[in-house]
Amino acid sequence: MTDSARYWIDRLGLIAHPEGGYFRETYRAPGGVALPGRYGGPRSFSTAIYFLLERGQVSKLHRIASDEVWHLYTGGPAVVHVLTPDGQRHDLALGLDFDAGQRPQAMVGAGNWFGASLTDGVEFALFGCTVAPGFEFEDFEMAKRDSLIKRFPEHAAFITGMT
Repeated sequence: MTDSARYWIDRLGLIAHPEGGYFRETYRAPGGVALPGRYGGPRSFSTAIYFLLERGQVSKLHRIASDEVWHLYTGGPAVVHVLTPDGQRHDLALGLDFDAGQRPQAMVGAGNWFGASLTDGVEFALFGCTVAPGFEFEDFEMAKRDSLIKRFPEHAAFITGMT
């Protein structure tokens, strides 16, 4: 039974996420940090969520003001797609096939546009995402397709598919 998305969604109490997929916050550090100029106020030292994608879903392109580490728990493999502020694009393969270049953990730096998708034929993937300094929705920005394509026309097909 643990090989289905529905099992994990129900068992972990996941809800729909605005970027796609399902999530639930699991940790918010009690301490915090203030970094003037980067955030609108103090942030927790760290936050963590469960995040799940099922077949047919993508985590749409977005960016946050903090670093985010993705951890693959079960299912997959999957790919975290990254578009840097200077227009470089690279993919981070999340999985357990080291010979195929996959790793069970990947890091996306603050300010990069990113999203995720499942590899062909995969039914679901359950991740953990750890953000430091901690995540706040006011630090979350969904990509606007037209403006991102105008800025990075060489990635138009990719941006269209991930927005």
